[in-house]
Amino acid sequence: MITTSSSDRAGGPDPVSLNLPKPAVRPASPQQDSVSTDNLDGLRAALTNQPEIRPDVVAKGRALAADPNYPPAAILQRVAGLILNSPDLSEDQS
Repeated sequence: MITTSSSDRAGGPDPVSLNLPKPAVRPASPQQDSVSTDNLDGLRAALTNQPEIRPDVVAKGRALAADPNYPPAAILQRVAGLILNSPDLSEDQS
């Protein structure tokens, strides 16, 4: 039986190093948990003025779909590493 549980993985260094930047820590402010709807009408108007189908985005999507090198191999390796290193949620975590 083949599984992808963490017990089946070989030990050693992490095969994928993401080198992601650390998020900045911001001091808490009194307005951090507030919501403002002052610009709501402007946002609705801007959304209404956007076309439902954007030809430039469709063209870019078609070009990417036709490119045999998309997504790049490095991205696929990173995603594969993240999947391999993620916990197996079907295993009992207790």
